[in-house]
Amino acid sequence: MRTSHKNAPLDKHEIAALVAGQIPDGAYVNLGIGQPTLVADHLPPGSGVVLHTENGMLNMGPAAQGHDVDPDLTNAGKVPVTELPGAAYFHHADSFAMMRGGHLDICVLGAYQVSAGGDLANWHTGAPDAIPAVGGAMDLAIGAKQVFVVMTLFTKNGTPKLVRKCSYPLTGLGCVDRVYTDLAVFDIAPRGISVTHTFGTTFEELAARLDVPLLDATRP
Repeated sequence: MRTSHKNAPLDKHEIAALVAGQIPDGAYVNLGIGQPTLVADHLPPGSGVVLHTENGMLNMGPAAQGHDVDPDLTNAGKVPVTELPGAAYFHHADSFAMMRGGHLDICVLGAYQVSAGGDLANWHTGAPDAIPAVGGAMDLAIGAKQVFVVMTLFTKNGTPKLVRKCSYPLTGLGCVDRVYTDLAVFDIAPRGISVTHTFGTTFEELAARLDVPLLDATRP
């Protein structure tokens, strides 16, 4: 589907719902720490999507609420989660072997920057006082068959996160396939960056604000 819709930017839950709706039924998926974990709460019942975690769980369910909270049952970000029928648990070394072995169809990650060539920077800003967060992102970026990124398109001071070349330390080279943001969805391919959806903005406005070449796929 190639269309522009919604006359306002998406919030983080709307972004998560959009991602969830575009994950194929039956896919094996890893959700990165932070905003990507919200995707679990928006997967349609019966989709058959199997969620994998770095800390050793397969077939994770949505975030746990109320009496369902079990402090020993968390995702990789230490957020309490539920389990779906058939859930399995294993050593985190086996979990990383799944990631590195190409067994995941999709991973959904956050990012500080994504380049026009699909390079990903999401573990360190390079600032002297910043706390690096390597986690499993490097393994996921090269191991998953597709890499989706969720992020705001601009920082709080208006600096674009979709850039010609990343200025932050890289997580992976040429690994990002699609970027979901509050203002637009971008597909990254060898022929260039295509804008497939816009929210509260237009292709022309995006082209004026971003210093990367864009292809307009919002029109039939």
